[in-house]
Amino acid sequence: MYRHLPGRPRRTVPFLRAVATSGLACAAVLAAALPSAAAPGTPAPTGTATVSAPVPRAATVLFEEGFENAPGAPRLLTSYTGAPPLAETYTADPAWLTSCNGWLVSAADPATAPVGSGCGTSWPSQQAMASALAEWAGGDPADNHAVTAYTAGNPGAGKTQLETVQPVPVAATGRFLTFSVDVAAVNCFATHPLLEFSLLDGQQVVPAFTDPIDACTDAGTVTGNGTHVGTYAGDDAVLFSGPSAGVRMVNAQGSGIGNDGAIDNLRILDATPRLHTAFDPDPVGVGDSTTLTFTVTNTTEKAAKRGWSFTEQLPSGLVADPGSATTDCPSGTVAVAPDGHGLTSGGDLTAGQESCTITIRVTSARSGTYTLCAAATVARHGIDPPGCTSVTFVALLMDAHAQAVTTAPAAPLAPADVTCTEDPATDGAQLGNTHVGSSTGSFTSATTRAAGTAGTGGARTATSTATVNGLHLLGGLVSAGTATATATATAPTALGTITVTGATTLTGARVGNTTLAAHPAPNTVITLPQLGTVTLNEQRVYGNGRGIVVNALHVRLSDGTDIVVGGARTSLTRTPGPCPSP
Repeated sequence: MYRHLPGRPRRTVPFLRAVATSGLACAAVLAAALPSAAAPGTPAPTGTATVSAPVPRAATVLFEEGFENAPGAPRLLTSYTGAPPLAETYTADPAWLTSCNGWLVSAADPATAPVGSGCGTSWPSQQAMASALAEWAGGDPADNHAVTAYTAGNPGAGKTQLETVQPVPVAATGRFLTFSVDVAAVNCFATHPLLEFSLLDGQQVVPAFTDPIDACTDAGTVTGNGTHVGTYAGDDAVLFSGPSAGVRMVNAQGSGIGNDGAIDNLRILDATPRLHTAFDPDPVGVGDSTTLTFTVTNTTEKAAKRGWSFTEQLPSGLVADPGSATTDCPSGTVAVAPDGHGLTSGGDLTAGQESCTITIRVTSARSGTYTLCAAATVARHGIDPPGCTSVTFVALLMDAHAQAVTTAPAAPLAPADVTCTEDPATDGAQLGNTHVGSSTGSFTSATTRAAGTAGTGGARTATSTATVNGLHLLGGLVSAGTATATATATAPTALGTITVTGATTLTGARVGNTTLAAHPAPNTVITLPQLGTVTLNEQRVYGNGRGIVVNALHVRLSDGTDIVVGGARTSLTRTPGPCPSP
């Protein structure tokens, strides 16, 4: 049936008038900053997004006729010309232009009916309907005009009561059009006017309703004198293909007993639904998936919209899972491109339906921010493009470094480096018998290794290890058979908790006459009288808990000598970085 629209739209702000908007055209991959990693033992922020339901917008008024370009005496509909620039004119079947039918009436007109109109004593009732329509629409009851019919004979069913003559331009094809109209009816104890509206697409007549408008049974209000008034819109919008449109109103009531009414504020509406896109969750880890939801949102009159369709092209790097596609749209279809980089969907909106959705899971193997805008909707029919929406895929940057011995300001010996990468990588170095400085000491061999490894999904681990064998420093004051430092940073997912750990293992190690434990407690300090200190298993967390430094032995002398034996450090950082420095 038709849609009865509640409320009293004021003429100063035309009912259902809206400005159509479209999203900024773009489809790109951008970098985006993300929250820093959590401290050890503290979960990182989870990837969540609030997807709000799109709000229906009012249809856009393409054409509006208030029948107010009518100064002077009352006139028949066929003698009326609308306001420029269109200057619309109207026609009707002869039965609706005689016997008190087809008159433009205002309360400001003379109180007696025009000679030959056939209206007689019904003329004040016709003027009252024009005033009631003005009150309903928030206009001036004293001078509002309306097209009235007060049947003095049987007009016959299915005849045209009003039809536009001048084509109304339509700016684009593939648009859903419908109508709205203000209707008044009186003498509802007798037969009711039954108004059937169709849109004219060239020579094609397309009904825009399923049941006729009957203001007697579905009024927005009933005035004190018994006038039934309301605003009504077609409940079956037409997917229009032509460059222009027209309106035809047929009265399905053939009796002249009753069948008395009036119309005003006739409108042709562009009621094309709008596409809306959203990702949830956002952000999401690389290799994990997020749901991309397409919402098709009706306009506020909620007429049926059958046969809309669109094709969406996903940005490079964003891939859809064909098996995950779903839709709750009536007659809905979803087809995913073989390469997963796009999809095509179509379906209907039923009368009264506010929206429906299409969903699909998407993922990315690389970090970055992926944005969908209007340009990504590469083909569409009967639907307006979306605005912009984005999702960020997060990866963990792995940073790992190891050195056998470092004596400032000399360069580290046997460095191994994996530097701030989201791709798995390894590096290593070995040295044989080596002197440390000119007279500081020596070691017989050393091995270092740095690695960034990938686990299941977005799991990542950065590890660095430095082992020094046969260490002899300060004339034997500090010595070790082996000294190994290990630093590890790990996370189970890209958005999971980053955990850092460190360890030192010593064998045959001594400071002076003291034999050192194989696994000394972190940051154990031994004093060298009158010389300085030696720190065992030196550990320091940095980067807000994302990284750790581990030194097996750290010798600091009062003369400024600074020697690190077995140095390792690692960190994990979420893209886009940067990786922290210790």
